[in-house]
Amino acid sequence: MPERNIDFGKFGARGVKGHEAAARQLDALAGFVATPITQRRGLLARLHYLTRTDRARQAAREAGLTVTDRTLKAWLDGRRSPSGKNLQAIETAYRTVRRHNVARYLTARLNREGRGTRVEFHPLNQSQVTRPHQRVVSFRTLNVRHWDRIVEAWANDDEDALDDAWTNDATVDLGSEWGQYEYVTNVGFAA
Repeated sequence: MPERNIDFGKFGARGVKGHEAAARQLDALAGFVATPITQRRGLLARLHYLTRTDRARQAAREAGLTVTDRTLKAWLDGRRSPSGKNLQAIETAYRTVRRHNVARYLTARLNREGRGTRVEFHPLNQSQVTRPHQRVVSFRTLNVRHWDRIVEAWANDDEDALDDAWTNDATVDLGSEWGQYEYVTNVGFAA
């Protein structure tokens, strides 16, 4: 694809890929449990979310939480504590299940019945780049109307598909300068 940065940061520019910034924003909109999993309250919140219904338990198993019901009950009752490996499995399963549960809602919220959502592109940080190597990039806004592929790739945690969807459904509409917004300092949604 033309205008893709091959050697980003060579002259000191700093930023993150646009799709990574969009994923962070979608994570913020998803409303994950804020309490860390290492605290009892955070662990219980995640376990209750993953075990409150049979459908949630099945989704947790599909997401990689493969412990017995007896072990889950012991964790919930506080008789045993999960190991570090199991804490990571719980966190991964929780995030995966939560993303899938809110994906349809986020798609509808961002599409807004075809009106779309305004997205702010904050350009990359060039404060460490020498003057002759700096690009002229500015703050831009764009109304993105098609969020289906973006949210689906985010929900599936597929970084390549998210990069492709973000580029083809969002940044390419910036016109001939779209390649300058492959890396950004931040992406904001008016959602």
